[in-house]
Amino acid sequence: MQGAAAQHRCSTPCRLAALACAVTIGLGTALATAASAAPAGTSVGLRTGPLHTDGTRIVDEYGRTILMHGVNNVDKGGSGGQARELVVSGDGFTITPRDAELLAGYGFNAVRLGVSFAGLMPERGRIDHAYIGRVVGMVDMLAAHGIRTLLDNHQDGLSPVWGGNGFPPWSIEARPPPGEPNPGFPLYYLMPSMNVGWDEVWNNDHEVLDRLGDALGALAGAVRGHDGAMGIELLNEPWPGTSAPTCFPVGCPGFDGRYQAALESLTAAVRARNPDIPVYWEPNVTWNQLMPSKLGTERPITDTGIVFAPHDYCVPSQTSIYLGQSTELASLCPAQQDHTWANIDAFTARTGLPTVVTEFGDGDPAVLGNTLRNADERFAGWFYWHYSSTRGADYTEPDPFAAAHAPGQPSIGRHLVRTYPQATAGTPVTMDFDIESGAFSYTYEPGARAQEPGPAARR
Repeated sequence: MQGAAAQHRCSTPCRLAALACAVTIGLGTALATAASAAPAGTSVGLRTGPLHTDGTRIVDEYGRTILMHGVNNVDKGGSGGQARELVVSGDGFTITPRDAELLAGYGFNAVRLGVSFAGLMPERGRIDHAYIGRVVGMVDMLAAHGIRTLLDNHQDGLSPVWGGNGFPPWSIEARPPPGEPNPGFPLYYLMPSMNVGWDEVWNNDHEVLDRLGDALGALAGAVRGHDGAMGIELLNEPWPGTSAPTCFPVGCPGFDGRYQAALESLTAAVRARNPDIPVYWEPNVTWNQLMPSKLGTERPITDTGIVFAPHDYCVPSQTSIYLGQSTELASLCPAQQDHTWANIDAFTARTGLPTVVTEFGDGDPAVLGNTLRNADERFAGWFYWHYSSTRGADYTEPDPFAAAHAPGQPSIGRHLVRTYPQATAGTPVTMDFDIESGAFSYTYEPGARAQEPGPAARR
């Protein structure tokens, strides 16, 4: 006990299937799953409903504190110039109902689903309603399995113009000149021509931000009334363009002031079509190089329903994965990721906003514990990067949560599949899960038992 806090403890033998257990005081619930368990045959997720923010908490229509553990499923439209239709369930990449059963059986209650400006508006001014319809269908399918969806406006490398994805070619005038080397992800962000392209975005040249707002507004309007839609993330890993050098070594309040204005404009476009949906703001991507976010420093963040959406990657892990560097520096990851979480703490203290880590891991189980430990300590939700369909038409892929990553290393699922309270009628205090024993402890200050949805859900 801690003051009036109630404590719940449960242990899960390593071969038990996933099961749901109720926290004994209040309406808080905990999903108890074994770290190496096979999924249950039926989904055990909670009913989805509208969410909103309350200080640093994300709450449901009953005022319960909601915690999200999820995965990313981001369709970038193929590679090597082989474009394909985006977000098609059963295409071997996008989540299927069988995938949703697998995820819910393991206790995941959220998916960050990638959407694309290029998919939403393939030509200037023309919304692709068929694409949006497929996205809405995914939201509803996942909701039927108790899984909420965060809609992530994804980009990497700005546009297919540079071998990336996100912004359609018609929206950007900059082009790489003949002979400009393109080193690929992630170093292509250093290309001078791409930086000119990013400057077009932040300057709203050719009304590119306005058109992006139109596209996101159309998406927001389409999911209005679909309770499985937990929010819209305005832009994945935005690069500052030619202002990037000013972000080192202590962050860039000048650029972040301009970036905040862009986020405010896009938020207004979303809220014009869907007034109550939470909107997720990412820091500029120099955050991933340990730079703090300066959002909210030049002027306060006054929009309501905003969620901070940072990523938590370890630089040595990333350079090993993408640049072939040695993994010997991975021992620095705990200290580096603790620095990232110190930046999150500073942002929370300044803004009073809730945090959900929308990417981490990237297939490296050696760094997962760093994120999960810090997230548990702060009761922060998360989305693991990445899950591609393993239950498509041919069902040929192994269960990614059961298979060992490498000899002598625990599976990814041993870290990610864990006991946690999905909804708590009260205020969380402490939470701890031991992946070795399955022991789980949770303390929270009970709140009043809600009898009906609160005002935010009745609007």
